[in-house]
Amino acid sequence: MAHYAFLDSNNVVTEVIVGKDETDTSQNWETYYGNLRGQTCKRTSYNTLANVHKLGGTPFRKNYASIGYVYIESKDGFAPPRPDDTWQLNDTTLQWEDPNE
Repeated sequence: MAHYAFLDSNNVVTEVIVGKDETDTSQNWETYYGNLRGQTCKRTSYNTLANVHKLGGTPFRKNYASIGYVYIESKDGFAPPRPDDTWQLNDTTLQWEDPNE
């Protein structure tokens, strides 16, 4: 079982679904689901947070996508919504960091 995030025109996640497992290589499932919905679709890993796989596997796309997260193409990963304009994005984890801490 794999999870797929649908993106709007600003690369903001609008929905996350359960879909075909990534080991099913009969077709490109991101393309398939994207064409089905008419939106960009990116696979996301339920077990990835802050660029760490919680079961010891290989992290995938930095963070599990949720509604409101942003897909950052240059980092090939998902970042949560920015809490405040002063917070800085960590390039490795794609997590926001409070500059006052």
